Amino acid sequence: MNPRLLAAVAAGGAVGAALRWSCGEAVPDGPGLPGTTLAVNVVGSLLLALLPALAVVRRSPVLQAAAGPGLLGGFTTLSAASEQTRSLLADGRPALALGYLLGTLAATLAAVALATRLTSRPDPAPERAS
Repeated sequence: MNPRLLAAVAAGGAVGAALRWSCGEAVPDGPGLPGTTLAVNVVGSLLLALLPALAVVRRSPVLQAAAGPGLLGGFTTLSAASEQTRSLLADGRPALALGYLLGTLAATLAAVALATRLTSRPDPAPERAS
């Protein structure tokens, strides 16, 4: 285990977790759909999928560790989404719980697909045989 990479993940994770907590404090979820957690997970998924497009990140294993599993790993939260889904079920709101669960999955996958599309380069035109 590389101590520099471990420190980078730890530092990034601390910042990411603090950012996630701050989002929840700034925009608390109401009694319905847990929109703040959903937004955090969608934004985090988009940013995580965009990271490989940044040359500075690709060149630095320490920056990769700090930004990916550290910062964005600490920012996004499957555990909170799972707990919120459980809470909606416990409150007798199974349709909203299912919608939240499937909506989270669909929205985060769409964010990754968007990032992939934004960062993919079109294949060069094939050369014509003479």
